[in-house]
Amino acid sequence: MDCLFCKIVEGTIPSKKVYENEDVMAFHDIEPAAPVHVLIIPKKHIATINDVAEEDAILVGRIYAAAREIARELGIAEDGYRLINNCNADGGQVVYHLHVHLLGGQKLGPLLASQVQLPKARS
Repeated sequence: MDCLFCKIVEGTIPSKKVYENEDVMAFHDIEPAAPVHVLIIPKKHIATINDVAEEDAILVGRIYAAAREIARELGIAEDGYRLINNCNADGGQVVYHLHVHLLGGQKLGPLLASQVQLPKARS
């Protein structure tokens, strides 16, 4: 398999790991979009959220439990953080291995660029 995240799980590609248990791994994103930007992945290869099977429900729950723990450990749980899962090309998915972005460490803006309020021009 030629999956970047599977290679990180195997240890053949290094990462700046922040969390790991038997099912889930988390590491800092190499192109952070916020002061805290961690990717949380299942060790099992699942390409997209569309590929999650019923028997993966507990695994997906463990991803979110890991997010909660990581946010606490990194000191952003109380102020708040965002979890994002992109699915397929139009959803912005680049690596086809299920992953959740944990973003925080600053006040986060709107989810979509089209929601950004631009200042009104003065007449």
